[in-house]
Amino acid sequence: MDALTVGIGNTRVNWVLDADIARFFDAVDHDWLIRFVEHRVGDRRVIRLIRKWLKAGVMEDAEVTRPEVITLALAGEHLPALRLRSLGGAVATPPCPGERHPGALCRDIVAGFEHQADAERFQAELRDRLAQFALILHPDKTRLIQFGRRAAEERERAGLGKPETFDFLGFTHICGQSRRGRFLLFRRTRRDRKWAKVREVKEELRRRMHDPIPSQGQWLRQVMAGFFAYHAVPTNLDALAAFRYHIMVLWMHTLTRRSQKDRTGWDRINRLADQWLPRPRILHPRPNQRFAVKHQGGSRMRECRTSCSVRGCPVMGIPTAILEHLGAPNGCTSCMPKT
Repeated sequence: MDALTVGIGNTRVNWVLDADIARFFDAVDHDWLIRFVEHRVGDRRVIRLIRKWLKAGVMEDAEVTRPEVITLALAGEHLPALRLRSLGGAVATPPCPGERHPGALCRDIVAGFEHQADAERFQAELRDRLAQFALILHPDKTRLIQFGRRAAEERERAGLGKPETFDFLGFTHICGQSRRGRFLLFRRTRRDRKWAKVREVKEELRRRMHDPIPSQGQWLRQVMAGFFAYHAVPTNLDALAAFRYHIMVLWMHTLTRRSQKDRTGWDRINRLADQWLPRPRILHPRPNQRFAVKHQGGSRMRECRTSCSVRGCPVMGIPTAILEHLGAPNGCTSCMPKT
């Protein structure tokens, strides 16, 4: 998700293709999954276990269904239909003049383009590629939208209103502006995911209605900590505060229903919330910072950037402390004193 945010925010992305594969878990071909697993796994015993796992069923309410966990894990890593880097090259014939930034996670595909023509050609080629593996794009959930740093300006000039939004990995991505007036990609928790979690907490609180308050508070703290651990990204503080408020309202209603004489009000709930519920705060670094650390220098080999070099020099796995001990400032081997 960091790569998507950095790609849209720092490159010339003006169009976004938000694609969804229809009935992916029902239509995916297990033979293709196994064939691509075999490219990395040579142990036939492991392959046999994976085949059994794919065919194994789970019985719930007298109905047998196939599990999606193993299919999700294998498809997100090995499904050839989602090898979008090679697909982007296939579309560029002749080469597309604009930038392309494809990415995918299992059945959800998001790709950014500089020109609309490139996006339309990519979508057509993607449809053909998926058809080779008996997969199709969802006609209603697949959209090509104008999205990026120039989308708001161009749509306002054309009288089309604000840019559309798209959902990916539990977040709604929105075109916005920073306090300095620069383009900023906002990521907000999807409303349906947030309300689904609120309803889940409501049902569990009803079951725990007569538990001691410390027990309820400890459980709610764990729930909110888990929610914040994923959703506490920059630009999403308002959604975190709203989620905490809804949890406080549910907790107050639960306590007032424990007895007809209970008079729990906001004063008591605020004290309990301060004691048990974590306050909303951003836990994740900004995407460009974390992406730069993971992909420093644009290569898997780590590089150190110094004032003496534009690209820096590879440290080749040597700890920085050792290089500095040898006399290399900032761990740069090219700056080591000559002996």
